[in-house]
This record gives sequence, structure tokens and C-alpha cells, in this order.
Amino acid sequence: MSTARRSLSDIANKGPPRPAKLSHIVVRTGDVARLKSWYLTLLTARVSFENESLCFMTYDDEHHRLGIVQLPGVSSAAAPPSTPGLEHVSFTYADLGQLLANYRRLKQLGIEPFWTINHGPTISMYYRDPDGNKVELQVDVFQTAEEVNAFLERYYPENFMGIIFDPEEMIRKYEAGVPIAELYRRPKLPEGMTPWDMLRP
Repeated sequence: MSTARRSLSDIANKGPPRPAKLSHIVVRTGDVARLKSWYLTLLTARVSFENESLCFMTYDDEHHRLGIVQLPGVSSAAAPPSTPGLEHVSFTYADLGQLLANYRRLKQLGIEPFWTINHGPTISMYYRDPDGNKVELQVDVFQTAEEVNAFLERYYPENFMGIIFDPEEMIRKYEAGVPIAELYRRPKLPEGMTPWDMLRP
């Protein structure tokens, strides 16, 4: 039986290898059951594997998009905001209607965002899980990276944060038939305010 020749040099000569995709994130906790319940609700996910110390879950064809691991000695207390570390993770919805319908579903279950902001390239809602980790649920405003870059270059020097919005008001406008492009449009910063005034840490 012949063996095909392989060469890592041939691969390297095509350029540095890069990831094909972001596969999953894993969070550590002192209470895996509590986080499991919260994330299954947040993401309308399903469990793909679990035992007493670990839970894998997914919402698509990937085996797991989120892992939760319970480690000995890990506290369930949230880390201070001044501690270096991962700022947040983000999940993208197919369109604005999906994002708003999910917001309404979660609110009825007692899960509400602490920050809702029009970043410009995204309409975003930020949540805190029971351990204090931040999770962004968003919808993309633009269809291409070129459009995003053009927006950033034009508008981010003035306002790199975004503009806070009221999700209930956005739902009223959405259901009243206001054009999606108008709902996506980011207003200017109020006079006398800075981008940091839009932050809700």
C-alpha cells in the first residue's frame, strides 16, 4: 500500500495557518447546575454531554458551543470588575426580530439585560450570568466587513462606544413597521456627553 507524501513546509509556504472557526468557550464555576440552567435558557440551547462536574451545550450543529466546568475551590462570587480577564462573550442572532423576540422571552423569565446599546455595527444587549460573567446578544447591522470598517473609520473617532437605547421603545417601533434601516441608525452623542457616559460596566 502506497503512502501519500505530506509536507508541513508546503502548508507553511502558503502562509501562516489560522483557525477555521471559533469552536467554543468554557467557563469555570463553583455551581455547574446553576450556570447550566441559566445558559440553557439564555441561548435556547440543549445539553450535548454532562456529568456531575461538567456540562457541554450547543444550539447548532457544533458538538458544543459552551462548556461549564465545576472546579474544586472555585468561588461562585463574581470577580471584581477591575480584575484583568475576559470582558465578555457574544452571540449573534439572524436578524433584529429574533433579537427582540428573545429579549421579550427572557424578560418574561426574569432575565433582563443590564446594558442595551447601539454600537453602530451591532445592536447589542448585555447580560450577566449568575457568576457575573458578561454575555452579549447582538445582531449585525452591516452585511460586510468593508461596511463595518467604513463605519468605524468615519464615526468611531467621535464615539467608539455607541448610544444606549430602550429595548421596549425599539420593540414598539419594530412592531409599528418602522424601517429596519431606521432602527439600526445610530444617533449622535447628546451634547456635552462622552462615549464613556454610554458605558454600563
